[in-house]
Amino acid sequence: MINVVCPHCLHINRVPVKEHYKKAVCGHCKGDLLDTTPKDVDSSAFSRHIQGNDIPVVVDFWAEWCGPCRMMAPAFKAAAAQFPLKARFLKVNTESNQTTAAQFGIRGIPTIIVFKGGQEVDRVSGALPENQIMQLVSKHLV
Repeated sequence: MINVVCPHCLHINRVPVKEHYKKAVCGHCKGDLLDTTPKDVDSSAFSRHIQGNDIPVVVDFWAEWCGPCRMMAPAFKAAAAQFPLKARFLKVNTESNQTTAAQFGIRGIPTIIVFKGGQEVDRVSGALPENQIMQLVSKHLV
């Protein structure tokens, strides 16, 4: 069994480990745990995901004014779609979450950080295409 934070209500769910999932719903809100849409999170939701998920959490630190961030957003979303219940994809706006960005020493954006077991395990700065994001995530799958 693995712990997975619901992307909708932040409830921690115990889910059996499987190669593929046809259906998985949150025991609290009945939301779809297979939802791969990258979620914009604040510092509280960010912490909940980092600490509560047994699956890797892939975080895009970005800002609205950042051209490369906006260019990478579709690739980040497309890569996320390839990892239902294998990895959780989040977006942290560095302008509205400056404390979280400072906590992780974000100096340039976009920056992608992969967390596993509550710890940073990988980091890449600069816009990446979908295939490179997928390679980055694949290295850290459960």
